[in-house]
Amino acid sequence: MKTMNKIPIAKIGKTFGVKGWVKLHLLTDFPEQFKAGKTFEADKITLTIENINRKNNTIKFVDFNTPEEAKKLTNRIIYSDTDQSKEDIKLKKDEWFWFDIIGCEVIEENKVLGIVEDINRINDIDYIIVNINKELGYKQQRFLFDFKRHIIDVDITHKKLYVKDTIPILEAS
Repeated sequence: MKTMNKIPIAKIGKTFGVKGWVKLHLLTDFPEQFKAGKTFEADKITLTIENINRKNNTIKFVDFNTPEEAKKLTNRIIYSDTDQSKEDIKLKKDEWFWFDIIGCEVIEENKVLGIVEDINRINDIDYIIVNINKELGYKQQRFLFDFKRHIIDVDITHKKLYVKDTIPILEAS
C-alpha cells in the first residue's frame, strides 16, 4: 500500500469478549469493504480480518485470540488507499469519494471561487472547505458550505465542482 494514498477508514476500539474481538469505529461511509479474509494496513502493522459482526460493530483479526493480544490494537487506525477503495466500493449515482472531491475547483457563475481543501462531517452534513481564490480579493482565506445544498454538478475528470448560492456565504465569511 502506498503511503501517500492512505485513507483512514476505521479506528480500533476496546476489546470485546474473551476471544480477541475488538470494537470497530467506522470512519467511512462504506462498511462493506470490511470482509473476512481482507487485509489492511493499520499503523505499522498488517491486519487480516478473520470475522466481523456488523450488528455490534466488532471485528476479529487473524492471530489475535485473547483480550491481551487484541488490546495491543486499541486506538490503531485502519487504512485503505485510493486504488483499493475504488476497487472495493461501487458508488451509486451522485456519490463520490472525498479524495476525488478534494482538490477540485469550486465554480459558481463561471467564476472560480477556490479549491476544495477538505471535507468535514458535522451532524451528518458534509461541509466543503474551500481555499478562496486570492484573485477575488477577499481578506479571508477559507469558507465552507453544505455539499448537498449547493452542488449543481461534479466533474471528477476535470476536477471541478459547480455550485449555486455560495457567493453570499463567501461574502458573509
